[in-house]
Amino acid sequence: MIEVKHLTKKYGNHTAVRDLSFNIDEGKIYGLLGPNGAGKSTTMNIITGCLAATSGQVLVNGHDIFEEPLEAKACIGYLPELPPLYEDMTPKEYLVFVAEAKRVPYEKSFRQIRDIMRLTGLTDVGNRLIRNLSKGYRQRVGIAQAMIGDPDIIILDEPTVGLDPKQIIEIRELIKSLGKIKTVVISSHILAEISEICDHVLIISEGRLVADESLGSLEETAIRENGLVVKLYSSSDEVRKVLSRVSCAKIEEIGEENGIVTVRLTSADCDSESEDLRRNVAGALAEARLPVMEIRYPTLESIFLELTQKQNDGEEEEEYEGTDKSAFQKVFGKKKSGSEEYTPIFDDYKPLFSSSDDADEEDAEEGKDDKEDDTRDSARKNGGDGE
Repeated sequence: MIEVKHLTKKYGNHTAVRDLSFNIDEGKIYGLLGPNGAGKSTTMNIITGCLAATSGQVLVNGHDIFEEPLEAKACIGYLPELPPLYEDMTPKEYLVFVAEAKRVPYEKSFRQIRDIMRLTGLTDVGNRLIRNLSKGYRQRVGIAQAMIGDPDIIILDEPTVGLDPKQIIEIRELIKSLGKIKTVVISSHILAEISEICDHVLIISEGRLVADESLGSLEETAIRENGLVVKLYSSSDEVRKVLSRVSCAKIEEIGEENGIVTVRLTSADCDSESEDLRRNVAGALAEARLPVMEIRYPTLESIFLELTQKQNDGEEEEEYEGTDKSAFQKVFGKKKSGSEEYTPIFDDYKPLFSSSDDADEEDAEEGKDDKEDDTRDSARKNGGDGE
């Protein structure tokens, strides 16, 4: 469908996109994920032919977007971050205009507009002015215009930005329904949105591609590499006995305090990559009737933070002991010196404001100073020096 090869975009001395290469295959919903300023919108603008690249190549169904722009753009429907709407038109008039601009034959465009308005939920507001529609409905109009001409690929840039929770849910459901009939690419920095909608994730950081995997594969890889943490009511000996029989589980750390055992496990000696450490551990603990408080493992959020985090100075490097600054350590905690337990990162939190006791002491001290100042002023008025 789409092949991106060594794509680079520079603005003067600033490089927004750095040597990007990836493929978009048919029949999936892709999530282009990255922090603000990572290069997501720039990449989408180049792929859709709205922006020239400094170097590299983009092929859409075999057509070079720079050499054969009309043929390539005919395969793409694009919704930029700000929908290109004419507010003095109704949704129906606007979609007719877009169909004419895309040179869709009149008879065919009539059927397309009717079907698209039904799919996007615009039928009931088709004759209202766009300026009078809510932002959620405007986004629907923007998605509808992207579908005009029956393109194979729908590209949506931040489709839910600025919407209220109800509108976000509605747009997400609409995107899911589109994914059943089209290849969809959406960009977002909202992790929950990507994990709920997408089949495949592309993560960009500072213009570079740092991940290109299916969502399930990304999570499984993180668990295999970083392991998981289990907290349960039991004894260390009993937990060791139960988990030693679990397939692919290796105990890395274990500690007990006040009848609560905390254990960190990693995958080891697995016969197949399809082995699910979470399922195996949860099944063994349930069979042994050990009450589990919590099972924690690297989520999309922790993976995203690890992949997009900038290189920090040596002071932050020392914050996590050991040689491996893994997602586990960053998200679940740092290891105490001489201890087998991991302590949560938020244990290091220091409040920005003083506690109530500290505040009372400070107020009392300030009151004492004010009283001394008043005494000096009174003494001066009476001819003294206040000393």
